Amino acid sequence: MQLASRKPSEQAPPRMAALATLPVFLGLQGRRAIVAGGSAAAAWKAELLAAAGADVCVFAAEVSSELEGLLTRGAAAGTLTLVARTWIPNDLADAAVAIADAEDEEEAAAFYATARAAGVPVNVIDKPAYCQFQFGAIVNRSPVVVGISTTGAAPILGQAIRRRIETLLPHALARWGELAGKIREQVGARLPAGAMRRVFWEKFVDRAFGPAPSGGELNNLDGLIDAMVARGTPAGGRVTLVGAGPGDAELLTLKAVRTLQAADVILYDDLVSDEVLELARREAKRMLVGKRGGRESCRQDDINALMVKLARQGRHVVRLKSGDPMIFGRGGEEIDQLERSGILCEVVPGITAASAMASALGISLTHRDDAQSVRFVTGHSRAGGLPDTLDWCGLADRHTTLIVYMGGHTSATLASRLIAEGLSPETPVVAVASLSRAAEARWQGELRALATAELLRSETGPMLIGIGTVFARRRTEQDTSCPQNIPAQLSSI
Repeated sequence: MQLASRKPSEQAPPRMAALATLPVFLGLQGRRAIVAGGSAAAAWKAELLAAAGADVCVFAAEVSSELEGLLTRGAAAGTLTLVARTWIPNDLADAAVAIADAEDEEEAAAFYATARAAGVPVNVIDKPAYCQFQFGAIVNRSPVVVGISTTGAAPILGQAIRRRIETLLPHALARWGELAGKIREQVGARLPAGAMRRVFWEKFVDRAFGPAPSGGELNNLDGLIDAMVARGTPAGGRVTLVGAGPGDAELLTLKAVRTLQAADVILYDDLVSDEVLELARREAKRMLVGKRGGRESCRQDDINALMVKLARQGRHVVRLKSGDPMIFGRGGEEIDQLERSGILCEVVPGITAASAMASALGISLTHRDDAQSVRFVTGHSRAGGLPDTLDWCGLADRHTTLIVYMGGHTSATLASRLIAEGLSPETPVVAVASLSRAAEARWQGELRALATAELLRSETGPMLIGIGTVFARRRTEQDTSCPQNIPAQLSSI
């Protein structure tokens, strides 16, 4: 049956979801900040405000050892002044921000009301009812600063997120941020707004996530600007084929995320998850060019032509594909077309479904006791059935692990051909639909039962089938935990 063809359709980026609080970065350089209280908590807030460049006045009749130590050693920036008395309303006049560690509810209410009357943003420590703003966890790579807030609901989670981000952002990022500030004016003056300026900053960002800048890095960046000016405005754009992995956004590579953040246009497949798309640059135009077996799909020729057209407009086009672009993703055809058209093309690999399935099942596809090779084949040819060119004798080798992509509708034929070629009907099989997604479903059994597996008849999501003795290891684990009256081929693993 000839499938109808649909044209690529543009999808607007999702609108901003509801925010529990608005993240705002407040400039306090040289501004007056008030801290009421001499406790350790007040000392920490005073140090934080001073580090942001504020002139901090601390009002406290009694001083904790933590505050006394802070006053002795001083802060990283700003100033710290102790006024050895409790606060009075006039103290809050003209302040940029006011913080208090109140001893009781009455003092908290009074401080809050006074600050509100003076038009000063106020925070009473550990009393959310008297806070106009909250302090979140901080990752400090100044001038790069990351703030994390859970709106007070889960501070432990906020700290865990901070630790995760700390590992992703190298400390050298602070020096790169300083360099960006030094060269920003020159970039604006010498490179025209648009594609050329964005290309410069993309190259800058690639360096910023590498080693710390050398002493001559400013000269190197000057040289890069000179070279870009000499070349003039780029004649055309470029295309990057990006692997989106099996669906779980956490399985994306860092390079894939950076590429999505640098895209002008994203051409994405049906199988790319919303979680992956959410990581893309918000301003990027998104176009669905879905290709699904058995469904109305975009023609490959239309996709190729669209990539060339957009790149010739000077845009950075990201062709976002499920899994890895070079494994049953028709990446080779797209690269050929782009090269013939003179379009620069790069590839960012992704985790292919076979690797993700092996990891999810805890199975090595090439376990040395069971299989010394692994084969990836497609179960869906251009004509819709199994490819005519498959090496059935090789696929039936019991020392080979066979992974079949898109084999849901051809599984019955697949099983009968393998058995006819000599592969044991008792060979273990695993099928996984919608791998790594919320709707993931699994089936496990023997090759002779593959044709009647309910999952393969009913599931509409992307299907992956694994055949080979390595899957017996997973089956043995499952048999020990499944009730004896449930056949293994019907148990969910």
